[in-house]
Amino acid sequence: MNGYVSDVLQQAQHMAERMDFLSQKLALVSPVKILELLQPDISARLKIASQAEQQILGKMVALQEELDWYVYHLYGLTDEALCYNAELPVVELGQRAFEILLAQNLESGESETVWFEHHGSQPNTQIPRYWASDYQNLIRRRIKEISNNRWLKLIDNKDHKRRWNRVGWKARLYVATQQWLLKRIENVGKAAKLQTCAQLADRLRHDESFQQVAAIYGGASDVDLQTLVAELVAGDSVPQMAAVRLKPAAMPKFRAWQETWNKQRVEDAIDAKFGVNQPLADADAKIPEKKNAYQLALKQAEAEKQQQVGEISVPPQYKQPDFRKPGYWSLRGKLDVPKERFFSLPGCEKAGDSTLVIGWAGLSHLQRATAIAAWYLDRKDNEGWEAEQLMPMLVALDELIPWLKQWHNHIDPEFNERMGDYYESFLLEELRTLSVPRTALTSWLPPAVASKRGGGRKKKTAAEA
Repeated sequence: MNGYVSDVLQQAQHMAERMDFLSQKLALVSPVKILELLQPDISARLKIASQAEQQILGKMVALQEELDWYVYHLYGLTDEALCYNAELPVVELGQRAFEILLAQNLESGESETVWFEHHGSQPNTQIPRYWASDYQNLIRRRIKEISNNRWLKLIDNKDHKRRWNRVGWKARLYVATQQWLLKRIENVGKAAKLQTCAQLADRLRHDESFQQVAAIYGGASDVDLQTLVAELVAGDSVPQMAAVRLKPAAMPKFRAWQETWNKQRVEDAIDAKFGVNQPLADADAKIPEKKNAYQLALKQAEAEKQQQVGEISVPPQYKQPDFRKPGYWSLRGKLDVPKERFFSLPGCEKAGDSTLVIGWAGLSHLQRATAIAAWYLDRKDNEGWEAEQLMPMLVALDELIPWLKQWHNHIDPEFNERMGDYYESFLLEELRTLSVPRTALTSWLPPAVASKRGGGRKKKTAAEA
């Protein structure tokens, strides 16, 4: 008896190990994996991989059927194991025993199922003739068993069998090439400065791998790289300025978030004032005097926070209609948390290059401010932009300053200044020379809905150093 159990377990384990092996092979021929290898003639390799995937998946479908029918017998649902003892053929969706029986019932009018349509497979009323004759006979026996065995009817049917739902090769290839191209663009665009989509495209023109993948993605060999890069970046970028990514009706939500952040900063400053901005060290916690002093400081800090700040209300969450574009919602979500590869400055395009101005989303607040300030001065000093044109960049700087003061207001060793204070002074001076009140920054809207403004004068920043 023990020997029988051992044999049974070994057989089941062998099938499971074989399935695991096939699943690993399947992963190796996915579009993502083939693109990662970046071998020559990638188009041909993708075609071979697509064919290999169909073969491997068909083997997995066949093997899963063997495992199912083996288990049916182990549980006493069939008198014998209706399994195949030779090399398994490729079994496509629609060719399993229960699917053939379902297709026959559909054809005879016994069933009105839309299962085949729903799962993207073709109904087959006949057993494939290109299978080995003994395998065909086995499938006939399985169909007969399902028809006559009331227990099998309950479990070997469309409601309980593995569906093998899988996104088609073309759709997965499209996503894989898109993400590969975006990653390549991001790697090229990882600079601590602003740049345009046209500039990125120029850097990629001599990248043969990029050209190959771009041709696959675009479905043509003569892809316009500048157009392609611009389209891809537009789908994975979000404007730096809140008023450009959010609709006017949603701006009060953004202001509510700003108010919450400001109150939290005040609380942080109070904690630092009383020395409770860090947990009490374990060693100090064992000393009663230090522990008591820390507890007293906590109470004092809490009292001052209640007096100066009060209760901080939870700011409202965003909804999809709050964003100007559906893509912004996908990248930001209900909390407006950045997930994009690039931030953009729509309306700040330079002369002779109308493509979108962008920066890498991995830049720190200080790096962003420095890059925006440099772009601002170049437009103002070298292209003669007036206040109305410069406003988007001033708004972007204004929204960054609280974060600069929070994270970058230590003395910078290069400029010997507190960079949060520095950029606030820079902003105020620019507003003064442009005759623009700071309150105008919070009421500013993109040109399509904004009012006109004017002005102009120069000041050196750390961005120029």
